[in-house]
Amino acid sequence: MKQALIFQGGWQGHEPEKVADLLAGLLKKHNFEVKITDTLDTLQEDDLTKYDLIIPNWTQGTIEQEQLQPLLKAVESGTGLAGLHGGMGDSFRMEVDYQFMVGGQWVAHPGNDGVKYRVNIVDPTHPLTEGMEDFDVISEQYYMHVDPAVNVHATTRFPVAEGPYESNGEVDMPVVWTKKWGKGNVYYCGLGHVAEIVKMPEVLKLMEKGMLWASR
Repeated sequence: MKQALIFQGGWQGHEPEKVADLLAGLLKKHNFEVKITDTLDTLQEDDLTKYDLIIPNWTQGTIEQEQLQPLLKAVESGTGLAGLHGGMGDSFRMEVDYQFMVGGQWVAHPGNDGVKYRVNIVDPTHPLTEGMEDFDVISEQYYMHVDPAVNVHATTRFPVAEGPYESNGEVDMPVVWTKKWGKGNVYYCGLGHVAEIVKMPEVLKLMEKGMLWASR
């Protein structure tokens, strides 16, 4: 049986406990044994290399080097990393090594929550997005600074909401990407502001496929 660790917490506006339960449910369908923790101490107290998959679900916050370094090393050694929205893409803003591993960092959501935008599937024949069509979301539209090394699987076009960034013209922002960190697979999905968005069939499908892909 594969093992997964979800560490949940940080800013409560992203409903980390509810989202963690949803992600755990997806994994349990595939016979994963899932441990959910609400303390970062687990990262230094547990042997992270025993996990096939680790899911950060911790928006903002701070992390000690004694907690971060074991996480970086576990993924480098082959443990998978997968997550969504701010729970993985806006964690520990001061820790650039963490951002380097993830492949990007949230910087803005023009228009805030309630923006209607389209998610464009880059390649509907890819295993991570196979059979999926473009779909609309009413939520936060994440503008991110992204590692050019990532493989992009879905995008969204800016601008939709008004803002000073409009003068740069249209850009296609990655929404779903993958990359490597050492031997580990890294998967990120920018969707999932709250549990109701995670429950969307398209988001559940993306996360189910992504977590399984990232797992050792």
